[in-house]
Amino acid sequence: MDACKHMWPGDLKAIFDGLNNLNTEFFPAGSRPFIVQEVIDGGGEPIKASEYFPFGRVTEFKASNNIGNIMRKWNGQKLSFVKNWGEGWGYMPEGNAFVFVDNHDNQRGEAAGPAILSFHDARLYKMAQTFFLGWPYGLTRVMSSYNWERKIENGHDLNYWIGPPHDNDFNILPVTITADQTCGNGWICEHRWRQIYNMVGFRNTVAGTGMNDWWDNGSNQIAFSRGDKGFLVINNDDYPLQATIQTGLPAGQYCDLISGNKEGSSCSGKVITVNSGGTVNVDITNAQDDPVLATHVGAKL
Repeated sequence: MDACKHMWPGDLKAIFDGLNNLNTEFFPAGSRPFIVQEVIDGGGEPIKASEYFPFGRVTEFKASNNIGNIMRKWNGQKLSFVKNWGEGWGYMPEGNAFVFVDNHDNQRGEAAGPAILSFHDARLYKMAQTFFLGWPYGLTRVMSSYNWERKIENGHDLNYWIGPPHDNDFNILPVTITADQTCGNGWICEHRWRQIYNMVGFRNTVAGTGMNDWWDNGSNQIAFSRGDKGFLVINNDDYPLQATIQTGLPAGQYCDLISGNKEGSSCSGKVITVNSGGTVNVDITNAQDDPVLATHVGAKL
């Protein structure tokens, strides 16, 4: 529900209560619609996100701006600061939060603050999405969009208004699918980027686990496990990450799901070897397109 902030909570309750239960052909009897509400609450406004908690998830916009500052390393921010990401940052309770690196508003236009990451900042954007999908806070939305040529003046994009790809008669162009399963014809389709769709699989696999085995270098290199089901490393420093880190995973060989996929009994990308004590020798150069490692028990060879 867009613009819930501009609607009285009691009116929304009346609307939501009037919705039918979901179709029993596809859902258990008595299932209710899953509600997400857009409420922009920067912390100093008279309308509070908490007023909308009883009806469904609520957007946590502060997370978008903060992760942009962190990944850009602006204002003294470091990736190691995310150790208590979530309620420790003053965000709403985990069970109420709906988070995103960017969305339909802050990707462009007046809502797009300078820190907000988008596909235009692809390297940092993928790292941020990897963290959001790997971290146990909130429900994460993955943006999927189309390309437009930015025209920046005084920090603002004058072309923010441009619509989707179209022909000379303004018919919207079809979404074409390329050999690597990404999109063409001007469509970005971030949800089809391997680094992102594999992290959706990661999130599904580690569901129900907490964050364990935190590691950082005091700067912009971090690692953590998700119980005994998943392991993630990010290097956003300007130098290599070389360390022996606890993964929480059973010993064996795993496919790195950032550099490739698990394909049958082999990996199309890097192979991660977890030692008998659960540790892994990590070597991630800062020169990589994606200075990230991620794997889970479903990617074990």
